[in-house]
Amino acid sequence: MFSIICTMLAGIVIGRFLHDGKFLKNIEKSTSLTIAALLFVLGLSIGSNRLIVENLGRVGWQAAILAVLSLAGSIVAARIVFQLFFEKGEEK
Repeated sequence: MFSIICTMLAGIVIGRFLHDGKFLKNIEKSTSLTIAALLFVLGLSIGSNRLIVENLGRVGWQAAILAVLSLAGSIVAARIVFQLFFEKGEEK
């Protein structure tokens, strides 16, 4: 866990110094491709795990409920943050 946090902090520091370059425009494109590749590999590992596939019907609905509630919570939190920090100058 420590190595993951250090890697992310190093990326933040380096990104701060490179924020005006063409390099970052290429990173934005590769980020989407990398995330898609990671999701594909995750799907492969889940699909090849016999235990997970056999119990998918039993735990699938719980995972779906957890995903929907997480999404709803994220939307509510984002709306609150937007109202608190970004709409102050636009009062009607």
